[in-house]
Amino acid sequence: MADRDSRPPPPTHVGRSNIPPISSNAEEEALPEFEPFGIPRGPPNLKDFLDIWDVNMLKNRDEINKKEHHTDLYDNVKLIVRRGQPFQIKLTFSRPYNPEKDQFCVEFLIGGSPQVSKGTYIPVFPNQEQVKGEWGGRILQSADNVVTLSITPAADSIVGKFRMYVAVMTPYGIRRTARNPERDVYILFNPWCEDDSVCLDNEAERNEYVLNDVGTIYYGEASNVETRPWIFGQFEYGVLDSCLYVMDNAQMPLTGRKDPVKISRVASAMVNSKDDDGIVVGSWSGDYLYGVAPTAWTGSVDILLNYANSGVPVCYGQCWVFAAVFNTFLRCLGIPGRVVTNFFSAHDNDGNLKMDVILDENGQFMPSLTKDSIWNYHCWNECYMSRPDIPVGFGGWQVVDATPQETSDGMYRCGPASVKAIKHGQICFKYDAPFIFAEVNSDVVYWKRMRDGTQQPIKVNKHHVGQMVLTKEVGRDEIKNITDQYKFPEGTEEERLAVDAAVMYNLKRTQITEQPTVVDMDVRVQESVLIGNDFNLTLEFKNRTGQRQTLVIYVNGNIVFYTGVTKTEFMSKSLEFTLGPWETKTENVFVESKKYINKLVEQATLHFIITGRVNDDTQILTAQHVVPLQIPRLTIKMEGVPKLNEEMSATVEFTNPLKKNLEDVSIRLEGPGLMKTKLKMYSIIPPNSSLTWTEYFRPSKSGVRKLVACLDCAALHQVLGVTEIYVNP
Repeated sequence: MADRDSRPPPPTHVGRSNIPPISSNAEEEALPEFEPFGIPRGPPNLKDFLDIWDVNMLKNRDEINKKEHHTDLYDNVKLIVRRGQPFQIKLTFSRPYNPEKDQFCVEFLIGGSPQVSKGTYIPVFPNQEQVKGEWGGRILQSADNVVTLSITPAADSIVGKFRMYVAVMTPYGIRRTARNPERDVYILFNPWCEDDSVCLDNEAERNEYVLNDVGTIYYGEASNVETRPWIFGQFEYGVLDSCLYVMDNAQMPLTGRKDPVKISRVASAMVNSKDDDGIVVGSWSGDYLYGVAPTAWTGSVDILLNYANSGVPVCYGQCWVFAAVFNTFLRCLGIPGRVVTNFFSAHDNDGNLKMDVILDENGQFMPSLTKDSIWNYHCWNECYMSRPDIPVGFGGWQVVDATPQETSDGMYRCGPASVKAIKHGQICFKYDAPFIFAEVNSDVVYWKRMRDGTQQPIKVNKHHVGQMVLTKEVGRDEIKNITDQYKFPEGTEEERLAVDAAVMYNLKRTQITEQPTVVDMDVRVQESVLIGNDFNLTLEFKNRTGQRQTLVIYVNGNIVFYTGVTKTEFMSKSLEFTLGPWETKTENVFVESKKYINKLVEQATLHFIITGRVNDDTQILTAQHVVPLQIPRLTIKMEGVPKLNEEMSATVEFTNPLKKNLEDVSIRLEGPGLMKTKLKMYSIIPPNSSLTWTEYFRPSKSGVRKLVACLDCAALHQVLGVTEIYVNP
C-alpha cells in the first residue's frame, strides 16, 4: 500500500477558476482601513475629510432593531435582523455630515473573495434611489455629528453572518472603519415580509412555527398516542452559529443560502451523519454504550453545540431526534417549521405502493420471508416556503426528512416535497415525492405461499398505512390532525384520482380479487397496559352466514422496534373452534409479563400478528395489533417565586415500577430561559424505590417557560416529565 504522505494532494481550483469556491461563512478577508485610488505619492492629508468616530448598532434586546425584527429572544450580543425589513444604525462622525460634499456608504461582506455580482459584497449608499427587491439605505435623522441610518436588506439576501464596515470617500481613496467583529450582522429569513419566500401571513402561526422554542412530539401507536416534550432551543447561546457551521461543513455555496429550498435540502442530508459526517449518528440497535441513547435527549441544544464545537457527529438519534434537531435549524434561521408524525408509516423502497406479509398454506405468519417494514410511527418535518422551482400552486408546507432511510441524488436525504402535490398524487415534482406518497398511501398485501414457492395475493388492507398524521396545535399543547392535508378519505373519488395520478407516474399498486367474507375478526386490548403487567388480548369473531364455520387461528407475539422490525418472538399460540350460524364469539389470549419483560427494546412495544383460516380455505383471516406499553411519568415540582433572576428550585421525583433493579440510570433536566441542561446519574434504583433530585436555578427570561426532564436506562426508556411556569419580569 502506498504511503499516506505520497498520495497526491486534493484537486484545487487552480486552472479551473480564478478563485476557490465560496462555501464558508466563517472565511473572511479584512478590508484595508485606507484604500488609495491609484498609486499613493506619500501619506494623504485626510484631516479635512469626514472621519468615523463611532458606530452604534442598536443591538441590545430592548432597542428598536431586535424588537421590530422579532430577534430579541436570541441569546446573542450581536445584531440579528431579518431580510426585507429595515433596521437602524447610528454613525458618529468627526463633524456634522454635509450631504453636499460628504459621501459615505455602509459595506456588508460575507465569506471570502466577496463580489457584488454574487451578493456577497453589498455597498449601501444612503442617498441612492431605493430599488425594489434590492438593498437600500436612507438617512432618517442628522443632528450634530450623529447620523441615524435606515438599511433594508434585500428580501432575497443571502442568509448568514455579514461583516460590516463604514466607508468614507475622499479624493485620495476610501477611508473605512477597522475590522470589528462586534459590528457583525446576522441576516435571517423573514416570515413577516411579504416579499420573502418564507412569508407566512398568520401571526399565530409565526409565533408557533418560528418563535416557539419548546414543542411536543407525538409517538406510540395510532390508537394510543403518546406525547414527548422537546426543547428546540433555537434562541440559546451558540445555536445560531452552530446552524451556520452546519452549512459551512456541508460546503454549501454562499450564493445558494438565499434559497430556503436549497438550504432545507442540504440540511436534510446534514442532520444525519450517514454519508457526510453530519450532526447525528442514527442507531436503532439498542446498544448505546458510546453515546447517549436516542430516548434520553431532552432537546436539540446540546446536540448542535457538541457538533459545532467538536466537528464530530453526535451519538445517537432516531427519527424524532433527527426531526427535532432539523426543526431547531429551520426555526433558528427563520424558516417556519414543525415536526410531523405519521402513524403506521410504510418504508417502501421499491416504489410498488405495497407492504408484503407472507403466510404459509395454513394461514400462519412466516416472519423469515416478510421483509417489508411498517414503522409504528415516523417523524419528519414540514417547512413553509414558496416553490418557484415547480409549477404554481404547490408552495406552502413542504415535507423534509432527515432520517437516513433511502438515498436521493446519491445522499441520504429527503425533500423538500410539496404536501399539496403528495395529496393530489402529483409525485413528478421534486424532490422525493414518490417515497413520501408511499409512506402514507401504501397497501398491506397478504400473500399465501405454496409449497412449491409460488405466491398468490389473498387480501389487501388499504387502511392500515398512514392512519393519522399529527403535529402540535398552534398556540396550545394539543394535537392537530393534518391527515387530510396528505390524503383524501379512503374510498372517495378524489382518493381514487390521486392514486391513479401517482400510478401514472410509475408507482405500482396491487389489484386482487379478494375472497368473500364469511367471518369478521376484531382484535383489541380492553385498556392501557402498564409496563410489567399481564393483560388479555381479546379476539372477537362474528359469523356472517347461516352455516357453521370451523376456524383455526394463529397468534404470534413479537418484540419489535418502532420501525416495525422484529427483534424476537416472545409467544406463539393457536386456537381451534367453531362458530354457529350468525354467532359472535370472544376468545381471550392471556399475555404474561414474564414472557416479554426481559426482551423489550426502548420503545416497549408488542406487535401481534393474528392469522388463520375458515373451513380449511374458504377465507384467510388476517390482522395486526400493536400494544405500546405504558411508561410511568416523572413528577417535577417547582418552589420559589417565579421571577427574573430570583432563585428557584425544581425537584424531580420517580418511583421504579418494575420488579427488578434499574441500573445505570440517567436523568436530564433542561429548560430554555430557566437552566442549561443538567445531568444526574444513579447506579441502581431497586424495585418500588423512589428518587428525589433537586436543582436550583435563576430564570434568565420572562414569560411562559417550560422545564423538561427525561429518565433513561437499559430497562426503562422515555420516562418523561414537563412542567410550565410563568416567570415575572
